[in-house]
Amino acid sequence: MKKNSYCMVVLLLCWAGEATNAQSQSPAPAPAPEYVNLTDLLLVAGPFHTFLNYLQTTKVIQVFQNAANNSDVGITIFVPRDSAFSTSVQHRLSNLTQDQLKSLCLFHALNRYYPLSNFTDLSRQNPVPTLAGGGLYSINFTDHSGTISIDSGWTRTRVTSAVHAAVPVAIYQVDGVLLPEAIFGTDIPPTPAPAPAPAATAHTPTPAADLAPAADVRRGGGRGSGSSSYAAPRMILDLGLLVSLLLCAPLLFHGF
Repeated sequence: MKKNSYCMVVLLLCWAGEATNAQSQSPAPAPAPEYVNLTDLLLVAGPFHTFLNYLQTTKVIQVFQNAANNSDVGITIFVPRDSAFSTSVQHRLSNLTQDQLKSLCLFHALNRYYPLSNFTDLSRQNPVPTLAGGGLYSINFTDHSGTISIDSGWTRTRVTSAVHAAVPVAIYQVDGVLLPEAIFGTDIPPTPAPAPAPAATAHTPTPAADLAPAADVRRGGGRGSGSSSYAAPRMILDLGLLVSLLLCAPLLFHGF
């Protein structure tokens, strides 16, 4: 009996040791996923320093980064090149408040990840809300044979390249700054019409009255030349008749 009890104790101790070893050898937790650092990416991916500066001064870069870290939803960002910030655009932006600048930066992003292949379907859902909101903060997409255009009302620009496109972050380069109607108003000035091409010089018919003198000159000249050409023969004919009369005159008088 004692022998059996001893064996049971040994078996229990062995089982407890194996359980302890199994717990100590459990796999380590998976490492946290690596997130895209938007600041670093925009610094090295292209000439986006001006837009990045606006994102940092308005602290919108942190809003974008938080969305980029959310792998379930993600974010799509449209980044203007430095050359898009022309003098006239910078003048407009210099008159905005800090809140308006923040809204303008948010206006350049959508609240989920969209690959380029989704923009055809996205264009059928116009207008599309942005991170700045809906309504006058919405934008419209157009897909022309793979060329994606974005219309904000004040601005019509196009996607020129994909800077980064991997779930959950899509960053696309655009060649213009998106200006929302919510900030700049709906009274959008018309786009200047292109200058008309110079018209071809048309031949204007000359009135008949203007041509009459020339015609008369031509006709008069014709008569003049005709008179000159017929004057000598006629004079010869007249002289011939006169000579004939003189020669025939004696005969006529002789007959009488």
